[in-house]
Amino acid sequence: MMLSGVPEPVIDYGPRHYICRLATGPLALDGCLNKPFWEAADWTEDFTDIEGDVRPKPAKRTRVKMLWDDEYLYVGAELLEDQIWATLTERDSVIFYDNDFEIFIDPDGDTHGYYEIEINALNTVWDLLLVKPYRDGGPPVNGWDIAGLRSAVYIEGELNNPAAENRMWSVEIAIPWASLRECAAESRPPLTGEFWRINFSRVEWQAEPAEGGYRKVINPKIGKPYPEDNWVWSPMGIVNMHYPELWGYVVFSGEDGPHSFAMPEEERIKWELRKLYYRQRNHYAAEGRYEADAKRLMEGDGWSIEATVETTRSLFQISALSEDGMSVWCIREDGKLWKERVGP
Repeated sequence: MMLSGVPEPVIDYGPRHYICRLATGPLALDGCLNKPFWEAADWTEDFTDIEGDVRPKPAKRTRVKMLWDDEYLYVGAELLEDQIWATLTERDSVIFYDNDFEIFIDPDGDTHGYYEIEINALNTVWDLLLVKPYRDGGPPVNGWDIAGLRSAVYIEGELNNPAAENRMWSVEIAIPWASLRECAAESRPPLTGEFWRINFSRVEWQAEPAEGGYRKVINPKIGKPYPEDNWVWSPMGIVNMHYPELWGYVVFSGEDGPHSFAMPEEERIKWELRKLYYRQRNHYAAEGRYEADAKRLMEGDGWSIEATVETTRSLFQISALSEDGMSVWCIREDGKLWKERVGP
């Protein structure tokens, strides 16, 4: 399979992080976040544009809370909104054709084998498994469903009624670990102190009142709706959510913590390998071959690793020592990233 070039995100690497605390009791889902269950959870930062600070701040606030226990990852989202509408009612419809809220989860952080969940204000869900990102030729498994997924929507206003006093809609989702463990390290839920790579997105279309509700605003020059806004928790530096290496760090905290997070040096090493992967893929798209000389790939300042490059006509592998010098991190042409032990 011929792999394309990969657009490189315009961003300084520093994904957001969140300390996910233990839930203190069961969740009675009704979509409303104003109840004791959520009091222990902090809000995330307000969402930003998917491209980051180079774009205007979102016009409507979005923020999230998270908790966890032995059975579930709990996500609660609040979306301020004066136009609350939705049209899609069939599960696994392309939900982002409506305004929606989206969750992306990469349990082991290798960018392969991750989950996407989308939900609209009708509580219609689209859940799918991505074997690989689209850039790496990975197909979405649309028929895959999260067994035992629970969700609810609460509306402060009225759905599909422009005359109502609309203020916001909120979402509660309980995602069972039993379904997420498939792509997780050692096929298990997280342990206290571990982190998973997670991000959230909100799709917002320009809409106007119409008979029976709302309709998307049409650009008269092309006869199609104006492009949607994409607002996210951890900015991507590119209009593409399917760069899992840029998602946030969600740290699972127990009764004794951790209560803070500092990005490990290993994550910096992995990011520098990822930048070489971008360059290698783009080199092939331009030259028809992979570059065998690491120095040529690493032109410019700001590198902290020493990389080794191995190539064939259609494959490459780039590696760099881990922080402790006992292992190497490796990345290959389809973006898969993994660790190999080299020391005694």
